[in-house]
Amino acid sequence: QVQLIESGGGLVQAGDSLRLSCAASGRTFSSYAMGWFRQAPGKEREFVARISRNGGSTIYADSVKGRFTISRHNDKNTVHLQMSSLKPEDTAVYYCAADSRTGGIVTTTRRYDYWGPGTQVTVSQ
Repeated sequence: QVQLIESGGGLVQAGDSLRLSCAASGRTFSSYAMGWFRQAPGKEREFVARISRNGGSTIYADSVKGRFTISRHNDKNTVHLQMSSLKPEDTAVYYCAADSRTGGIVTTTRRYDYWGPGTQVTVSQ
């Protein structure tokens, strides 16, 4: 059982940077791969980034590759998303999620076991 809370969202201008954080409860954080997803109004939740249990492997959506960086600190039960060169189309509620499974398709929302309530990121033109 994991409880997740995101923080760090806000209002920024295009081209700015923002760092999101996700704090997890419990003692099993390192047993989960962690992902970031986002959802804009009227759109489905979409995959943004994922990091493996030990932080040794990351994957990114093409839309954010080269601009966003996911990281984790298992000793502090946190995962982060460093967002750079932000664009208006990055505007969304950002969610962190925990995945206990291994293998298979890792970019779909349905495979993740736990979700935070989300944090709003708004990028103005």
